Amino acid sequence: MRFQSRASVGAFVAASAVAANTTSLAGICTLSNVKSVLPSNGTLLGINLIPSASTAAVIYNATVGGGMSSSSSSETYDYCNVTLTYIHPGKTDTKIIVKYAFPEPADFKNRFYVAGGGGYSLNTDSTGGLPYGAAAGATSAGYDALDGVSYDDVVLLGNGSINWDATYMFAYQALGEMTQIGKYVTKGLYGLSTSSKLYTYYEGCSDGGREGMSQVQRYGDEYDGAITGAPAFRMAQQQVNHVFSAEVEKVLNYFPPPCELAKIVNATIEACDPLDGRTDGVISRTDLCMLDFDLSSIIGEEYYCAASSTSSGGPGGSSSSSYEPVQSGKVSKEGVAVAKAIYGGLHNSEGQRAYLSWQVGSELGDASTEWDNSTDAWELSITSTGGEWVTKFVELLDLDNLSTLDGVTYDTLVSWMETGFVRFLDSLQTTVPDLTTFQSSGGKLLHYHGESDPSIPSASSVHYWQSVRSIMYPNASSGESLKALRDWYQFYLIPGAAHCGTNTLQPGPYPEDNMEIMIDWVENGVTPTRLNATVSSGDYEGETQMLCQWPYRMLWRSNTTFDCVYDEKSIETWTYDFPAFKVPVY
Repeated sequence: MRFQSRASVGAFVAASAVAANTTSLAGICTLSNVKSVLPSNGTLLGINLIPSASTAAVIYNATVGGGMSSSSSSETYDYCNVTLTYIHPGKTDTKIIVKYAFPEPADFKNRFYVAGGGGYSLNTDSTGGLPYGAAAGATSAGYDALDGVSYDDVVLLGNGSINWDATYMFAYQALGEMTQIGKYVTKGLYGLSTSSKLYTYYEGCSDGGREGMSQVQRYGDEYDGAITGAPAFRMAQQQVNHVFSAEVEKVLNYFPPPCELAKIVNATIEACDPLDGRTDGVISRTDLCMLDFDLSSIIGEEYYCAASSTSSGGPGGSSSSSYEPVQSGKVSKEGVAVAKAIYGGLHNSEGQRAYLSWQVGSELGDASTEWDNSTDAWELSITSTGGEWVTKFVELLDLDNLSTLDGVTYDTLVSWMETGFVRFLDSLQTTVPDLTTFQSSGGKLLHYHGESDPSIPSASSVHYWQSVRSIMYPNASSGESLKALRDWYQFYLIPGAAHCGTNTLQPGPYPEDNMEIMIDWVENGVTPTRLNATVSSGDYEGETQMLCQWPYRMLWRSNTTFDCVYDEKSIETWTYDFPAFKVPVY
């Protein structure tokens, strides 16, 4: 913290002494008590609090939300619910509301917890820290995020006009400020001195993982531990990549039935499953699949899916329905060509790589086609995940999706990526590879990614880890840099796992107690060497697997035992350069 004067320090200590004399929840959770511990304007740079807008109330028997706790939903907690309001100097028209959940004084363990959101939404619940004896918070970010307003709904002030305040708040600033204010008030309410240690943790996955990386990169000295799953790094490349599959189908002029794509994926899983040394329905080594399996071997295999129809209600009583006829036939060379091109990743017309792609065996959801009753044919479908990025963030038009890919080429996709890359380099890209402030402050980073993630390619996380290693330890030997990283930055690929969760197609393990591991690492100095994960389904349900730290890879030597091996040839399949861009892509 940066304090304005000795007087402000004295006021804080005096207020803290008052709070320290009260040990009940009702005692600390009074509006007058909250106001007494608020920092004066200027104590926190760039933040002007509005004390008159503060609220405080005790909440009884609440269930926990807004975090990634493994606690049972039947558990309830009493806590102090506090809301504060502040503005940025010179921007009095935009008020930011932050809310906090402070646990019972007897349960408080000198911890502060920050939970990530998902998609374009920040976390809206402040109770995620209660199971850990931690205070926690959530923020409106200045655009009513607490009320469920999504950033993509406010990114444009009008066609062609970017809402930069909302952009920077969503990208990193709102969470950073919420954490700074929350830590200050937490110390005051519980009677801690300004120099007392308040262990501060972050946890999130998907965009929540990106948000966590934004905090590690921008507010490294505020956090002691961060758990980041499948971070949505490089949003310019990542989001346009969601359009890539449809473009492949358009270029190849083949729109495979969903059942054919599903057959290609399932046949790949079946073929590559044993390559890791155990046949368990899981591709634990997608790199070996890339090296040793040819998708063309699937050509000619039969597929069948029964007819189906679905209907759903819409706003104002409207409804929509979809129909898919019986799908049967044999996997075609055209279908395999589509899958190969998608797994191969985007290249420009000169053959230069622009981005990485999903691992072989991952679901091909972005390539799903739609049945058109009028033409009795499968037609192109553009996923809005990518289409909206192009319309709103690249073309700056208030549209929710692309209506067509007519006239679009692979070079167009690369151009879209480059526009977003430059435009949002200091906000949404979130790829600063120099984490010196976080590392030198004693921070610990636990980064994980489902190896068969069909939304955010797992190689995206590998590439960031490689970037941090090369930037922070440029002159160290391979062994020296690995040893140095393990002390504070550990990365794990989760075999067979999908996006931020288990995979219905592959019954693999998934980590369940990351926060406990992190707390033990930060507070007790117990450095993990592997990551604890549990198999939740299939023949090996209930099995505990202690997963390998990257770059070591799993290789089963029996049905019950695996080794963590270093395989240079396999690691090369995870290593990418992007010559389609003239500047480094971290």
